[in-house]
Formats: sequence, C-alpha cells, structure tokens
Amino acid sequence: MDIKGKVFIVTGGASGLGEGTARMLAAQGGTVVIADMQADKGEAVAKDIGGAFVKCDVSNEADGQAVVAKAVSLGKLAGLVNCAGIAPAEKTVGKNGAHALAVFSKTITVNLIGSFNMIRLAAEAMSKNEPEATGERGVLISTASVAAYDGQIGQAAYAASKGGVVGMTLPIARDLARNGIRNMTIAPGIFGTPMLFGMPQEVQDALAAGVPFPSRLGTPQDYSKLVKHILENDMLNGEVIRLDGAIRLAPK
Repeated sequence: MDIKGKVFIVTGGASGLGEGTARMLAAQGGTVVIADMQADKGEAVAKDIGGAFVKCDVSNEADGQAVVAKAVSLGKLAGLVNCAGIAPAEKTVGKNGAHALAVFSKTITVNLIGSFNMIRLAAEAMSKNEPEATGERGVLISTASVAAYDGQIGQAAYAASKGGVVGMTLPIARDLARNGIRNMTIAPGIFGTPMLFGMPQEVQDALAAGVPFPSRLGTPQDYSKLVKHILENDMLNGEVIRLDGAIRLAPK
C-alpha cells in the first residue's frame, strides 16, 4: 500500500494517537479525513495537514456514513485507522454499589460497536476500489489495548471493549480476504495521550517506570510508525500487535 495519493480516515484524529497518525499520513502524501467529536481541535488539525474534518460519533450509523462519503469524495479511500475511544474506570462493586450499567454499555458502544461500525462502512467503500498491484483494495487498523489481556482493577468495561476488538480482528480479516482488504489491530501499552495526561503526575511516572524497556511512555509517533509499517507490509493481516515495551499490567 503506497500512502501517497490515497485517502485515509482517522477516527479520534483530533488528539493523541489519532492526531499522530493523521499527521504521519499527511506527511507521507496522503489525504486525511479526521472523524472526531472535538470539532475545534479536529478542524484545526485538519487545516494544519491539508485534510478534512467531519464531526462524528463513531457508534452512530449516519455519522459514520457521512465520514466515508466525505473520504470517497476526495479520492481513493485506502485506509481506516480507528483511534476513537473512552476509558472510564469503575469497579464491579465499589463504594457506591454495583458498577453503573450505563457506563459499561457506553464503553462497549463507543470502543467496540463504534470500531465495527466504521470498519463495516469503510470496507464496503473499499470493496469497490480498483485493486493495487498486490491485489489489495484497502487496509483497516483498529486500536485495542494491553488491557484486553491484562485488565486492571476498575477496567472491566474498558478491558471487555478492547477484548472485543481483539476478538473480531481475525474473523473480519477472513470475511474481507475475498475483497482484498486487510484488517489489523494494534494493542498499545502505556502511552502519553490526553487520556493518560488526565491522571496525577505521580501516577504517570509510576506507569512509565513500569515499562521494562524502553522505560518511558509510548508516543503517538511510536504508534504512527507501526501504522505506516502495517499499511506498507501486505503480509500483515488478521493479527494483533502489542506495542508496549514488554509491559504486563499489574492488578493496580
């Protein structure tokens, strides 16, 4: 997959891993459609990289359709990178009683259903592309988390949502093989994103120190480098790659 001259959708592209990916794709000559709920930030990033912004709740069918329609209007939609997500923390039974069902439901809706919504809509559009020389018509990349495997205390909802993303990686790749569309997932470890920067500094420092090597927070650039490699290496399909410096999360 040659990035130059192609169109890519990045959900959650207004900040964090998504912004890093959007900037990488633009630097490589791609046209990026940023799909995000943060209109001000999303529009600013899109303007900065010569892309487009569409306000989007990834779990909403009409919003997803609008994003794909915008991408197709700009050229050949060759890639989708799902970075939109939420990460609430709540114990199954806490000081205030049972885990709020609405919180669990929303986490699954945004992280899992939202990822699948964008995958199915983008894949439908990609299936109509003229194939590349390799035979491929597009690449789908979703973001899980090491919490899918090592979920910590308070992460039942988050881990379940990301575990679902991991679980659907292979069957989607198998579904879309006949269409020449690859499907991959990245499972980041402890990354320096707005989600993490909302935590106290001592918590951030402790998390960074817990990474065996390199003992630092991951960066959006680390993530976007892997996205680039996945796009360019057509043997990568149906797999989840942990991007985590060898960390295995402790219970808390």
